[in-house]
Amino acid sequence: MKILVTGGAGFIGSALIRHIITNTNDSVVNVDKLTYAGNTESLSSIADSDRYAFEQVDICDRTALDKVFNAHQPDAVMHLAAESHVDRSIDSPAAFMETNIIGTYNLLEAARAWRDSLSEAQKSAFRFHHISTDEVYGDLEDDESLFTETTPYAPSSPYSASKASSDHLVRAWHRTYGLPVVITNCSNNYGPYHFPEKFIPHVILNALQGKPLPVYGSGNQIRDWLYVDDHARALYQVVTQGVVGETYNIGGHNEQRNIDVVHAVCNLLETHASDRKPAGVTHYRDLITHVTDRPGHDRRYAIDSSKMARELGWTPEETFETGLQKTLLWYLNNENWWQRVLNGSYQLERLGNH
Repeated sequence: MKILVTGGAGFIGSALIRHIITNTNDSVVNVDKLTYAGNTESLSSIADSDRYAFEQVDICDRTALDKVFNAHQPDAVMHLAAESHVDRSIDSPAAFMETNIIGTYNLLEAARAWRDSLSEAQKSAFRFHHISTDEVYGDLEDDESLFTETTPYAPSSPYSASKASSDHLVRAWHRTYGLPVVITNCSNNYGPYHFPEKFIPHVILNALQGKPLPVYGSGNQIRDWLYVDDHARALYQVVTQGVVGETYNIGGHNEQRNIDVVHAVCNLLETHASDRKPAGVTHYRDLITHVTDRPGHDRRYAIDSSKMARELGWTPEETFETGLQKTLLWYLNNENWWQRVLNGSYQLERLGNH
């Protein structure tokens, strides 16, 4: 198969591409605008593969998308390109509306036009896989219930509302135009190459630099954590074996309070980086600082991914403990990658292309 991956220079997208190129015989076309969160250095291990191609294209540019489809002739689309940072969506929602809604619309239309040009056999084999989030479901009021594929949508932030909108568009294009789609909604991802503004890498890197470890409110918000390589395996399973028109929830089976995640990171740092403590820091957890909670902060997310296990045979391999240790060790051993993100030099390629 030739798979067109949007947002492939992002965190989850790059993990997916590394998985496909390393573990399958399929080819990948990576379509990425290279916004601040896109980093081609996350793909350096597979960039020289003859089964990998990169196109710097904005999914809001329909003409450019049509050229990519016609040039590369993909058998499937895996759509991950999205603005995804909740705090940024609260401060500046416009980019989220543009990319997550209008961009998805443009991609659906480009995929539909391309599929219409195919033979009947090729049409039936084509897939459009839309990758979404559990945040479209809002939050859970109690500690027992789980998000299922039929949980009503109740998004809380501009980010989750824009993703809910894109999910609805994808389902509409399936029902109205017969576009063969599959949708996945995942829980919080973590792992290597995670952009430093996100929660877990932010805690790791702030601690190593002796900066405060900010925790919203009490830190009792609960998230289900999914190791990114487990997610990549799940996504490939869905695009190759998922049933058209179906939705699959992908979770890590690892619910943690935010404050406990910070404590776990601090404990691992004491074990693996006690010699890297900045001056004046006795214990990493002394850096924990409680800050004012953000508006509309969801209390608890938790995913029921039993459908993935039952129908597609996927379950996560990493526990939170094993995944977090792998993640922390990666950041300790790859300082060059995150330093280039923090100082902005990773963006030079993007800026040089314009």
